[in-house]
Amino acid sequence: MADITLSAAVRQNLLTLQTTANFMSDVQNKLATGKKVNSALDNPNSFFTASGLNARANDLSTLLDDMGQSVQTLKAADQGITSITKLVESAKAKANQALQTQSQYERKQFAEQYNELLIQIEDVAKDSSYKGKNLLAGDGNDLTTIFNEDSTSKLKISAVDYTETSLSNGLNLSDLVEGEGGAAAMELRGGKTTITLTDGTTTLNTSSTLSDSNAFTAGHTLQFVNNAAGTTTALAAVGNTVTAGSTVQDLVDELNAVDGVRAEFDNSSGELNIYSDEDFYVATSTSLTATVTGFAVAATALATTSALLSNTASFAVGDTLTLTDGNGYELGSLEIEDDTTVDDLVNFVNDFQGVEADFTSASGSLNILSETDLSLESDNANFASDNFSTPSTGVSITALTDSGFATDNDINRVVDRLNTALSNLRSQASSFGTNLSTIEIRQDYTTTMINTLEEGAGKLTLADTNEEGANLLALQTRQQLASTSLSFASQADQTVLSLF
Repeated sequence: MADITLSAAVRQNLLTLQTTANFMSDVQNKLATGKKVNSALDNPNSFFTASGLNARANDLSTLLDDMGQSVQTLKAADQGITSITKLVESAKAKANQALQTQSQYERKQFAEQYNELLIQIEDVAKDSSYKGKNLLAGDGNDLTTIFNEDSTSKLKISAVDYTETSLSNGLNLSDLVEGEGGAAAMELRGGKTTITLTDGTTTLNTSSTLSDSNAFTAGHTLQFVNNAAGTTTALAAVGNTVTAGSTVQDLVDELNAVDGVRAEFDNSSGELNIYSDEDFYVATSTSLTATVTGFAVAATALATTSALLSNTASFAVGDTLTLTDGNGYELGSLEIEDDTTVDDLVNFVNDFQGVEADFTSASGSLNILSETDLSLESDNANFASDNFSTPSTGVSITALTDSGFATDNDINRVVDRLNTALSNLRSQASSFGTNLSTIEIRQDYTTTMINTLEEGAGKLTLADTNEEGANLLALQTRQQLASTSLSFASQADQTVLSLF
């Protein structure tokens, strides 16, 4: 094919259009990518400098993400400490409540509630984890936050261990002994005999001479004989021997002086009522062979809950029974009346929290279970006497273990530890707060630095869209003008050819 020959004017216009098209392509690429340097071919120096700046910005962005996670870990720990502090304050409130009462049972309840709070403290500490990192769980949970690319700037936050409240390097709060109760039993038994003292025609009174009675003769040597124990007690109030001066009142007084025996004389009827917790009789001589007619009691265990307590020596009408705990705190009292029964006594004991009582009819036994130390006492000297020996002070129960709040000193020691624990928590919260502020400051700084780096890289590589837009508009105008010029050049050639 023969070569096509273009005129100089046409060729010049074509070159102009080609150049303009290339420029427009470059400008359109810059507008499309937003960059004036897209590769090292565009500007090696700017491209590689910007790449370095962007790489550092990316590294700092990764560190910034890690800082954000460190902040969340610290916030989780701080929330845990806040909750633990409230629980410790609640435990302190329980201790102070225990100080306000002397009731061992109530203190035992407060000790149990205190221990429940310690369990909750440990649970909160264990639950204060964020993404597997728990600053309240001790070893293996230290948090290190890195601030720069080569790890030369970093912050290490040491974990504390609150998952075991008893740890000495933690809260140093030990569980309290909750106490373990005890039991005791008291046999309810007794017997009664009634003798009418008379001289044969007239009943005697308390001032009557004892030898006037048909039952006694001057010269009798009176001995009180305990059948169960085989012991004797001389009735010394009548001089051991009935004399002309011995009175009925002397006999009554001496019988009442024997432990476990109660004697009552009715002047109007001349009746002498003798109550005893054990079998006995009164002998008229030291040989113990001769006995005073009617002066004997066969004591038996009370067999029913309806049995009257006043039919025993241990319980007399007007007696007051008092139930107290190991701190001397009085739970309550019961006054014995004519119609007070075994069931009344059982119900009295059962009225109080932490104490249980029941009655075994087969043995006549009053059984008492108590969660704390407990004493059942009476103002009757015969109460709980045993075999006519020196009477005990009452029925006592000693708990196998006392609660950790048993005494004021125990409670005050716990309060001191709680105050120390609160100081520890506040100090640790302050430390975490300082660390949190440090990381947040570094977060702000890193964010600013990333922006600076990206801005610097942008100045090297980013296109000025306003400028490039203007360039594109100018190139489009140039293209239009070049096209028009090319058209004119072509028309001029055609005009010359038309002459032939």
